[in-house]
Amino acid sequence: MTTYGSTPFPASAAPSTVLGDSVPSVERNIVVDMTRRSVPLVIAVVGGGALFWGVHGALSSAFAVVLVLVNLSLSAALLGWGARNAPTVLMAVVLFGYIGRLALLTVAVLLVHNQSWVEIVPLGLSIIITHLGLLFWEMRYVSASLAFPDIKPKKGR
Repeated sequence: MTTYGSTPFPASAAPSTVLGDSVPSVERNIVVDMTRRSVPLVIAVVGGGALFWGVHGALSSAFAVVLVLVNLSLSAALLGWGARNAPTVLMAVVLFGYIGRLALLTVAVLLVHNQSWVEIVPLGLSIIITHLGLLFWEMRYVSASLAFPDIKPKKGR
């Protein structure tokens, strides 16, 4: 355990005087954890699409899940990059990254909405349910403390 000011940090998370030397990749760790934990939700969402809309509903729901996971991964990459640069860059990345990622989602949906395999209702519902479901699910596992700014450590660590 090392200390930074009066706050103790695990050695792997101790901030350095030069940004990026030993600062953990919190965003990447969280999105990897979220993707790993998404399997039950993915099965439920794609299964629900298949149950109510058949094969096209399942394909649409699966496409929506891929869009959401790519969106969250892109968000993590942009936030990590912005955080390593400067607070102003981070704020700009948060605002314009959000707008840009919404635009990319919109373009992706508009590109496929006329395809024969797309059912628009399960696609839209799956995008909303998967985004909210993964974010709320992951809130249980993320630590928002300065001591452990990442996935909550397991008991006994």
